[in-house]
Amino acid sequence: MKFPRFLTFWRRSISIEGRVVVPNRNSHQQQIPTIDLTSRIDDNGVINATPTTTMTAAKEEMQIIDVNYAETEKKSEHVTKLRRIYNEWSSLLALLLIFCMIWMIMFALLPASMTAPSAPFMRMAFLFVGAQICGVMITFIKLPDMLGMLFFGVLYTNVGLGDFSAIQSLEACLRDMALINIMLLAGLGVDLQPLKKLFRIIMQLTLLPTIAEVAALTVLSHFLLGLPWIWGVLLGLVVTAISPNVVVTVLLRLKEEKLGMNKGIHTVIIAMTSCNDVLAIFLFGVILGVIFSTGDLTSQILQGPIGICIGLAYGVVTGLLMLVLPTNSAKYVNGLKFTMITLMGSLSVFGSKAIKYPSAGALGCITTAFIATEGWKRQKDSYQNNEVGMYLDLLWKFLKPISFSLIGKEVNFAVLDGNTVLYGAITLLVGVIFRLIVSYFSAYGAQLNWKEKAYVTISGFPKATVQAALGPLALDMARKLNSEENYEYANAVLIISVLAIIFTAPLGAILMLRLAPKFLQKGSEREIA
Repeated sequence: MKFPRFLTFWRRSISIEGRVVVPNRNSHQQQIPTIDLTSRIDDNGVINATPTTTMTAAKEEMQIIDVNYAETEKKSEHVTKLRRIYNEWSSLLALLLIFCMIWMIMFALLPASMTAPSAPFMRMAFLFVGAQICGVMITFIKLPDMLGMLFFGVLYTNVGLGDFSAIQSLEACLRDMALINIMLLAGLGVDLQPLKKLFRIIMQLTLLPTIAEVAALTVLSHFLLGLPWIWGVLLGLVVTAISPNVVVTVLLRLKEEKLGMNKGIHTVIIAMTSCNDVLAIFLFGVILGVIFSTGDLTSQILQGPIGICIGLAYGVVTGLLMLVLPTNSAKYVNGLKFTMITLMGSLSVFGSKAIKYPSAGALGCITTAFIATEGWKRQKDSYQNNEVGMYLDLLWKFLKPISFSLIGKEVNFAVLDGNTVLYGAITLLVGVIFRLIVSYFSAYGAQLNWKEKAYVTISGFPKATVQAALGPLALDMARKLNSEENYEYANAVLIISVLAIIFTAPLGAILMLRLAPKFLQKGSEREIA
């Protein structure tokens, strides 16, 4: 006798006390037992259904399945977390492996006298590899990797391995390359459209805090550290620059959580950071050129304006050249653009020193990148597929341990003056406080509440990347010219740059991450009115 169709139950679900449980197709849990109600039908047509599996047994089976499913989910979460951690660290480990392979290749090719562990060249290579390792390790305690790189440089020189006087020119060249990379990224980061729309707010947040901080540092360094006024201005320009590496890293994490997107706060912070760095780097180059100029008074006065004109002219010409060479249909267009813009920036910096107008180098480098990126944006197909910024960021991954370890290498405790550290820390603290106060009131006019204004203010606190690149440049110039008096002033600038990195980079990153959920709102992106 055929079993009635209305008694055919759906085998993929089971009803227990009004609760329907449907197995997950993607899970690997065992199949839920069905209750067999097809026992028999008597002569009167009455069904005598005697389930072969009792309801109690089914409940127990369901509990076992729930436990197994929870364990599977827990294991899956651990696997996902491990994969995410590995993805974050894989690039750092790849860079470390690349450093090691470069050293091994040089060991195989170069003479034994150059590749011996005690040789200056190899000691410098060990410095960079060790800095990369320490940078990876310090991320375990949630601190920026640049601190580990800097501390390794300090340790390296204080155990007697940091003397690179035999290859001093190579050391200076590597510092210049790090600065060129930062200036190109700063030029690419200046977006003209939001700059036009939010010009007043961005200029307020760029100029007023910068002027306040530079003025405070100039006055305090003159009276506490005995620096000449022009050296005090140079110190202020080094310290006032904001670290794009720290700020952008934090903003990318906040963007995933959609914090601060509803009022365009990210746009303001990135524009403020880029403009601040461009201004600080440019003026630093001008002041540095004036300090170390060797001509008469008239030539020293004209050094700055002439350098500005040369830098602007060079940047405009090379930037426009980048728009037509190579064409967008070229096979290796992104690689060629990256190579050309890097070489043009390098020529700007090294060539300006060769013609005795070093102030033109920074401005020419930044202008080249700015003109090129604005032109690429108008070429929509070119801009959408443009990977020059990504390549420059990759280059910075190599230059970061070099830059931070070399500045840390200059901190020798044996010759370190305690008064310089003490008064330098006081000078730095007061200058940063001045900046924070003025920056908060500079946000007047933007449609932000007090918490959002405070967050924008805090975003100008971290200092690291630019300080690592600019801090040792004056010291390199003093060494090259054998100027003992300027050497002392340049050393003070470098020490305070190191203090700025140590004090502000980790604290700034922590404050930005911890205060974002409290000070910023979630929402979709729009601009400040």
